[in-house]
Amino acid sequence: MRDLRSIREGWDQVEIQEARLLRQMSVQESVGYLLALYQAFEPQLQQTEALYRAERMAYLEELQARLLTLEKRREQAH
Repeated sequence: MRDLRSIREGWDQVEIQEARLLRQMSVQESVGYLLALYQAFEPQLQQTEALYRAERMAYLEELQARLLTLEKRREQAH
């Protein structure tokens, strides 16, 4: 088994690539990706629901606020 240090080698390049890809995605693509992740991890989300519900709800509220801000900016641009 590899140690944690060897696993982390080159991880900064992975993060750079991830950031680049995220910047290229549209809002619709990002939401679709998020939904796909939720579907893939649904069993784990259900098992940990009681532990992380408050945190997840706070994240969703923040996401909704950010999406509303994007929508307002889009409307102002038109």
